[in-house]
Amino acid sequence: MKILHTADWHLGHRLHENSQYEEQKLFLNWLGSTIQSNKIDLLLVSGDVFDTGVPSSQSLKLYFDFLVNLIKTDCKHIVITGGNHDSPGTINAPKELLNTLSIKVVGKSTGNIEDEVFTLSFGDEKLVVAATPYLRDQDIRRAVEGESFDEITDRYKQALVNHYNTAAEYCATLEYKQTPVIAMGHLFAVGGSVSDSEQSIYVGTLGHIGADDFPKMFDYIALGHLHRSQIVGGKDHIRYSGSPNILSFSEVGYDKNVIILSIEKNKLTNIEELSIPKFREVVRINGKLDDCISQLHTIKSNDYQLTPWVEVVLDDKSNTTIGSTDIYKAVEGLPLEVLTVSLKDHKRTEGIESLVQNVKNIRELTPMEVFEMKCKEEGFVIKENQEVLDAFSEALQIAQEDTVEEL
Repeated sequence: MKILHTADWHLGHRLHENSQYEEQKLFLNWLGSTIQSNKIDLLLVSGDVFDTGVPSSQSLKLYFDFLVNLIKTDCKHIVITGGNHDSPGTINAPKELLNTLSIKVVGKSTGNIEDEVFTLSFGDEKLVVAATPYLRDQDIRRAVEGESFDEITDRYKQALVNHYNTAAEYCATLEYKQTPVIAMGHLFAVGGSVSDSEQSIYVGTLGHIGADDFPKMFDYIALGHLHRSQIVGGKDHIRYSGSPNILSFSEVGYDKNVIILSIEKNKLTNIEELSIPKFREVVRINGKLDDCISQLHTIKSNDYQLTPWVEVVLDDKSNTTIGSTDIYKAVEGLPLEVLTVSLKDHKRTEGIESLVQNVKNIRELTPMEVFEMKCKEEGFVIKENQEVLDAFSEALQIAQEDTVEEL
């Protein structure tokens, strides 16, 4: 039996306001072909299928076209869980229809662990999957009046651990002798490395659990949430698959992978990382102005012929506006696009009021970035006040979820 683990597709994501539809489509085409050529029996998608809770019709079409095409392959089962970027309603809406096609979706925890655990058959073999979606605080923690933030954090962490223990205990009651058990999750596990594209994801102290907090009975834990493919806590069987496409320039140089598991005679025998092709050249160059201009002339597209996207980081101490003008003038006629120009170690000092006058700049900022800039403007050192950052992160998460539900 072969299983493919992937996550964090973020369909609909835009890099500096530039659509990534082309590389997203190429990835899904590649994934379908890979599943067929590797004779994958089960596909696991561990959350953040979409970049927003209200995906465009274009993103929805990509998703459903992929699922329809996958039915034509030898892949026997698909399990998809919701992430923090996904609307549970969007993931769950076609649940009954997809179930008839051997596609299981879990957009949100219902409070009934049986709704998240599936026994899948592959001829004479069986596999149990504990398909845990992104667990929101209000889904699993009972509120207590007058709790401090530290108490809320501790209760949520314990509720998170309890949820996985409950799933493991239920899996144990199924009484399938020597049947492998796989868990899924969309969370931040201690020891994971984050990138700039995850700064809008809440990675404060709330919800951090360690590799040792997961029940021992799980043969493999397929995680999503962090965009870098990685092993957690030195435990080879606990892994993030990472995102398939570059979602920020900080991810340049990351290997993008899917993970293929092999099960033989009811035992996990092999875990293999399979590299995803680079569908678009995304490049970060740095140096003095003349060096950067010289490097720009060496950048070419690859076999997929998508326009390369470039970030330029200038070492010069000159004004970034002057440097930007020279850069944009130098790339006229070149087969590439410079998406952003900045100075090395340069931090923005513009106030909120001046940024509002530049609509493009303010649209490129996340709510967290605006909050941090306002703190700086007021002389409040947010890095020395973790509890305030945590409280804002939690409030932002709840506000975003409420907005999605209203829509």
